[in-house]
Amino acid sequence: MSKGQLPRWVDFGLLPALNLIAAFIVSGLVVVIIGEDPFEAVKWLVWGALGYGEGIGYTLYYATNFIFTGLAVAVAFHAGLFNIGGEGQAYVGGLGIALACLALDRFIPWWVTFPFAIAGGALFGAAWAFIPAYLQAKRGSHIVITTIMFNFIASALMVYLLSNILIPQGTMSPSTRNFEAGGQLPLLRNVFTSFDFGQSPVNLAFFLALAVCVVVWLLIWHTKLGYEIRSFGKNPDAAAYAGISPVRITIITMLISGGLAGLMGINVVMGEQTRLLLDFAGGAGFVGIAVALMGRGHPIGIILAAMLFGLLYQGGAELAFEIPTISRDMIVVIQALVILFAGALEHMFRPAVVAFFDRFSSDTAEA
Repeated sequence: MSKGQLPRWVDFGLLPALNLIAAFIVSGLVVVIIGEDPFEAVKWLVWGALGYGEGIGYTLYYATNFIFTGLAVAVAFHAGLFNIGGEGQAYVGGLGIALACLALDRFIPWWVTFPFAIAGGALFGAAWAFIPAYLQAKRGSHIVITTIMFNFIASALMVYLLSNILIPQGTMSPSTRNFEAGGQLPLLRNVFTSFDFGQSPVNLAFFLALAVCVVVWLLIWHTKLGYEIRSFGKNPDAAAYAGISPVRITIITMLISGGLAGLMGINVVMGEQTRLLLDFAGGAGFVGIAVALMGRGHPIGIILAAMLFGLLYQGGAELAFEIPTISRDMIVVIQALVILFAGALEHMFRPAVVAFFDRFSSDTAEA
């Protein structure tokens, strides 16, 4: 191992763990300041997420959303692109899923509708990512700015469609009609009846998310396209000199990223709500940024980071109920601290850890 480099287990395991510990220490100090016991808070946080079947179900449900959006951000990261339009891409992807379900739910069973819904979500999400990708590749427009703008455009578009086009006649709620059985993804509580998931909305989309993780791993690390994406992300000039088209890689990577974000709607639209609602993405696109950073862009790390944020979401709701002094806003502060240490302060501990391992390696070599 050369000087300045860290073992993979340190880079992908120890450093994220240190960031997470630091975030929880600061969160504990915030809890102490408001006069509560941080250890009691941790107890309710963990119990609310993992202590009973329904809590586990909700944790897995939230984690499913974050796996999709985390993968979307991670794929773009590997090409050196910062796609923060996952929220809008997931939103528009939900439209594609809903249209597939509305068209087919009365004629065929759910397992036949399912692949059409997956295709609809991926295609609509990819299409929404295409314009920012084209502007970046052809016009030099910064991907961060355009994807942010497209989040707001997606929101306005969905308000119009759900309020004027897709809303059932005679109703006031801006949503589509409820899907029939052919457009409803089975809930895990109805599939695995031996385990008590309570009333949690966790559904088969969780297994789809895990399968997509495998596909992304194969794509990024075991295909020519994945090699080109990573090469372009590491050094665009060298990649271009080697014959890798920047325009092609930028557009293809963003299409894949948008398609992954669009799949998030499978969990909510087809699995939980069984209809298309306003703001169903609920900020998952932005949480996906922290998930991708904490997971170091690797599917296994993303699964673990998504589980962590699922735990924070579900456990935080239980914590706010059991200890009213810790309000829902305080839970958001704790989540924000995790995002802060996992994202903006990601490299805070790296110099010290690198110096330690460099010194340890030199001492070992001298011995």
